[in-house]
Amino acid sequence: MGDLLLARHGETEWSRSGRHTGGTDLPLTPAGEAQARSLAPLLADRAFALVLTSPLARARRTAELAGLTGAEPEPDLREWDYGAYEGVTTADVRTTRPDWDLWTDGVPPGEEFPGESPEQVGARADRVLARVAGALERGDVVLVAHGHLLRVLTARRLGLPPSRGRLFRLETGTLSRLSLEHGSPVIAEWNTRPPTPAQGTAAPARD
Repeated sequence: MGDLLLARHGETEWSRSGRHTGGTDLPLTPAGEAQARSLAPLLADRAFALVLTSPLARARRTAELAGLTGAEPEPDLREWDYGAYEGVTTADVRTTRPDWDLWTDGVPPGEEFPGESPEQVGARADRVLARVAGALERGDVVLVAHGHLLRVLTARRLGLPPSRGRLFRLETGTLSRLSLEHGSPVIAEWNTRPPTPAQGTAAPARD
């Protein structure tokens, strides 16, 4: 049984400032491109049975710069649809909703984006996990996607509800690894990033 590797895309302008970035297709910043390139040594010695990316440009570009070839776009790897809170920070939301919590409350619909609940994002994560199950029997699999989506997917892989993704803080431009211990899924590595002279400022939890 192979390992499931999770690569969060490099920094964007909105991830740097903490603005929720779901369907808005922002490019990587120069620092984000450097983060993506820094993943290449962590991936170079592995042969992958399957490489999947979010269809959004920031994830596809990260996969390219990290040296991943043969990547297939997977629509269910797109980021959480933040609805009316697209482009808005949590601090701004809480000026009118002091108790708001993405992980339990979800988001209201917006004019451009309908929004998703934690359960809806969890259902997408479950479909991704079902898709990669056969490939994991053959070897390692890598997913290149977004902060909140990968946190939910990690929770689901560990048998937890989607809302427990809140426990897994995930930085931009990092690689994490889910493996097995005595047949049960575990976190083997988290937020791995080789040291570089300048990586920019990574957002802790926004995408």
